[in-house]
Amino acid sequence: YFWGQSCNGMRTDERNQVLTTYLWIRQVWHDAYLKWNKEDYDDLEMINIPSDLVWKPDIVLYNKADEESSGPSNTNVKLRYNGEIVWDSPAITKSTCVVDVSYFPFDWQSCNLTFGSWTYNGNQLDISLAMETGDLSDFVENVEWECHGMPAFRNVMMYGCCSDPYTEVTYTLHLKRRSSFYIFNLLLPCFLISFLAPLGFYLPADSGEKVSLGVTVLLALTVFQLLVAESMPPAESMPYIGKYYIATMTMITASTSLTIFIMNIHFCGAEAKPVPQWAKVLIIDYMSKIFFVYEVGENCTTPESKRTPLYPEEPMGDKGLQQRSSRKPSQQTLQEPSEWECQQQVPLPQSEQPCFQVVKNIQYITNFFREQRATCVKVAEWKKVAKVMDRFFMWIFFFMVFLMSILIIAKAS
Repeated sequence: YFWGQSCNGMRTDERNQVLTTYLWIRQVWHDAYLKWNKEDYDDLEMINIPSDLVWKPDIVLYNKADEESSGPSNTNVKLRYNGEIVWDSPAITKSTCVVDVSYFPFDWQSCNLTFGSWTYNGNQLDISLAMETGDLSDFVENVEWECHGMPAFRNVMMYGCCSDPYTEVTYTLHLKRRSSFYIFNLLLPCFLISFLAPLGFYLPADSGEKVSLGVTVLLALTVFQLLVAESMPPAESMPYIGKYYIATMTMITASTSLTIFIMNIHFCGAEAKPVPQWAKVLIIDYMSKIFFVYEVGENCTTPESKRTPLYPEEPMGDKGLQQRSSRKPSQQTLQEPSEWECQQQVPLPQSEQPCFQVVKNIQYITNFFREQRATCVKVAEWKKVAKVMDRFFMWIFFFMVFLMSILIIAKAS
């Protein structure tokens, strides 16, 4: 008994792990009761008769996945004068195929088609292979899979129920997934979306959209993760693209949490404590230069002496009042006595001595502006600390996204 097979097409159901194949099956055997002498029949060598009129081997697909019969159809057989019977029949089979999605969408799959007799043992029906591989010359290309061979091998199996050997033939279909569709529809959007997460640190805190950007990116990645999960079968091993999505979502969650923490630093009010000295030295003096964080109108070439202070307004003390009064022509002739001059004068009645009250008012105004300036400087320092931390984490997360992208590409190759 000889067995040959030609594969014309296939499709896979990864969710249910079922392989559907379109086959042409050729079976050849000899029947000693169907011989004739061709000289007695005008040299008739071959006839075509219905397959129901002859004995056929009960060859079945062992690993079939459907309830209906998946064997060859009842086509005619070719009967030769020497008793050789050739049965060519098409068949549509559904077989189980364990799908390993660890490297999805850059995975290879090997699906087996195992055929054998259901009732006849190897001593009664010996199956031999006509070819070492299945014939793929008429294979119709699949839009999702590439077929890279269909080797066949013959097995002799011993089962616990019976003492006789059983022969079977197994065809292994080697498939490679076409990954272009998944690269442009799942991986590339994830790459682009993940690069938006570090840009959330570059967004100004006063815009009020830093946290919204992180949450939006997280929701977008969740949608893509659900698309991948719907197309994958439930398995212990998670595909690398799923691991990449989970890692990216974890990174975006961390970046959103850090953004909330940095925004609390940015909006420190007047009641906040001053910036610690170590933070001034490490963050404001050194890290701001490393990450090119400058005030408005500055750059890395601006001299240190000409750089704008955190709060450029000068306090309005005695000198400020005199400068402001010197700009008004009507008050240029007015001069306010100092406290020392008032002390050197001869004491006069309180109604005629306004000097001390003027000095007291000036000191109050000066102290007020000094406190205001100190508060503004403190707020500006905290804002600069937040800005430097934003820039620091932005580059850290850019490096993490780039590293994860390189790792997923390396795993694919």
